[in-house]
Amino acid sequence: MSTAPPDAAALRRRVEEFLAEHDPAAMEPLEFLRARFDAGLAWVHYPEGLGGLDAPRHLQPEVDRAFAAAGAPSNQPERNGIGLGMAAPTILAFGTEEQKRRFLRPLWTGEEIWCQLFSEPGAGSDLAALGTRAVRDGDHWTVNGQKVWTSMAHEARWAILVTRTDPDVPKHRGMTYFVCDMTAPGVEVRPLRQITGEAEFNEVFLTDVRVPDEHRLGEVGQGWQVSTATLMNERVAIGGQAVPREGGMIGVVAGLWRERPELRTPGLHDEVLRLWVEAEAARLTGRRLRQQLTAGQPGPEGSAAKLAFADLNQRISGLELELLGEEGLRYDDWTMRRPAEVDFTRRSPGYRYLRAKGNSIEGGTSEILRNIIAERVLGLPGEIRVDKDVPWKDLPK
Repeated sequence: MSTAPPDAAALRRRVEEFLAEHDPAAMEPLEFLRARFDAGLAWVHYPEGLGGLDAPRHLQPEVDRAFAAAGAPSNQPERNGIGLGMAAPTILAFGTEEQKRRFLRPLWTGEEIWCQLFSEPGAGSDLAALGTRAVRDGDHWTVNGQKVWTSMAHEARWAILVTRTDPDVPKHRGMTYFVCDMTAPGVEVRPLRQITGEAEFNEVFLTDVRVPDEHRLGEVGQGWQVSTATLMNERVAIGGQAVPREGGMIGVVAGLWRERPELRTPGLHDEVLRLWVEAEAARLTGRRLRQQLTAGQPGPEGSAAKLAFADLNQRISGLELELLGEEGLRYDDWTMRRPAEVDFTRRSPGYRYLRAKGNSIEGGTSEILRNIIAERVLGLPGEIRVDKDVPWKDLPK
């Protein structure tokens, strides 16, 4: 007999009971996180047995706050944003029961980091043009190709991978989606040094990589549908993050404005106020978007949130440099590093300004997102696409 999903009061009791039996100060962090997952208190809107309790999604922040107040260890989501924000909801929506039970628990605990093998040198904004080939060989697939702009590939244990499995049909219909073992023979990760001096992105070369068919997500040829779900989740994860008022970049600039009155001018005052209001509107819109989400099925509205995030980050970081004048031109360190996370708020103004340039490229370019908003949100006529019905093998390369 089925039971009703727990409400806020029932969840609070569950957390209290769990903490009474699992003292975070006395347990190893990983042991505690595994127990929390098994108790259904990881992501409460997921199904029972998969880290959740089939509870309403909006109750998750209350559960997280209760654990944080008790000094519980974090699963460090900043290190595994692709896994938590993109791979997990895709596996939940399209994975087999065996795949869900194999991948979701170590993903949530942070034991296994994930990356995303989507973009290619000739297929970035037009993902469906990708050419990385997967050829079936019995119960395995042999994969050859190159991926680029892969965040966290140097740290990742697993990757979500989309490939070309049928070149004889139009590009959107010949794609298949896999989970790829980043430690498999034939996977080579090379750093891409960025304008910041660091190499948080990578290029990945796949040479005769063997991927078992049991690691396929969705049906053969269903890769575009699965990829679209992943991309929608990515845009929500980037643009619809839960932040407090004056969180993120606007908090940095607002703090600078209050602490350094000698930098103020009437014109800059107007700009600070304008960006503060826009950032607050974006924050509240992101909250509403998260409340409307159902597990694993975001809509195109996430594209608008991600577009606003990129634009605001770039304008706010530019304003910070304008406020600081020549002081803002100093750059702290050009040392080549391969960081495990991107942290805007604890870095220098120069880093923030340079790194923000990537916000309008990663997670879908701003130009493509404007097309999605125009066509799928506003209902405007679609762009003319002459290659929709042409087999992929006949497209200009």
